[in-house]
Amino acid sequence: MNRGLLTLAGAFGFAAVALGAFGAHGLRERVSPPMLEIYRTGVLYHLVHALVVLAVALAADRLRRPRLAAGLFCAGIAIFSGTLYLLAITGRTWLGAVTPIGGVLLLAGWAALIVESFRRA
Repeated sequence: MNRGLLTLAGAFGFAAVALGAFGAHGLRERVSPPMLEIYRTGVLYHLVHALVVLAVALAADRLRRPRLAAGLFCAGIAIFSGTLYLLAITGRTWLGAVTPIGGVLLLAGWAALIVESFRRA
């Protein structure tokens, strides 16, 4: 187990729950339903990938490059979910052009895990 990655997973998980609660209770009356749905998508991907970082932290001793995979997931969370949060709250539609960069980073994290599986075989 990698303590640093475990700490990151905990921080990202905590933030996902806090931001989800903020969206459910603080934004319901302030943003349109379509914008709230965008915000919820950010929370979903944030929380799911926080759990993936947790899994990487727990399996770190069996992986060759756990920090690479976790780093890609963390950057992906920050950019993908972060831009969706900001888009929903501010209405700045140009942020939607940045969001796919975060999606590519999330995909790269998954690809790093796939590469790990071939190296272990």
